[in-house]
Amino acid sequence: MPRKRLAVLFKGFCKMAVEIERKFLVVGTDYRNLGTALLCKQGYISSGPDCTFRIRVIDNRGFITIKGLTKGLSRPEFEYEIPLEDANIMLNEFCGKPFIEKKRYTVKVNNLVWDVDEFEGLNNGLIIAEVHLGSSEQKITKPSWVGTEVSGDPRYFNVNLARNPFCKW
Repeated sequence: MPRKRLAVLFKGFCKMAVEIERKFLVVGTDYRNLGTALLCKQGYISSGPDCTFRIRVIDNRGFITIKGLTKGLSRPEFEYEIPLEDANIMLNEFCGKPFIEKKRYTVKVNNLVWDVDEFEGLNNGLIIAEVHLGSSEQKITKPSWVGTEVSGDPRYFNVNLARNPFCKW
């Protein structure tokens, strides 16, 4: 089924949200003291320039996510919890390999939520922090463990890390 047709089907029972985030490389490990790591495994059913379909398992919870075209720092996103058994079947039957595997720390700093991903597998050694914003113009103060911004570099998109892992750069 074409991606656009699938997106239309999902719009019928999903409420759209807009994801606005900035990405940064991480320096140091101080963030580890601010949160607990959850194991995350994700794969992609389909991805193209205007739409990406992802399956993710975080600890014992499954999710399906559809993301639209990135414009600046934002893009439309639909994410819904699905039964864990279904998520595992979809990962193994429908998603391309390799999977993205990582430890995710979610920490709050200065009223902002940061997700810090320590990648494993073929992306081992890469650590990225994402901050979720209310608007693209929102000002942030970077914590000491946040380094160079990579928001505009598509190599750091998870879907691209699945296709072209960090170890091959």
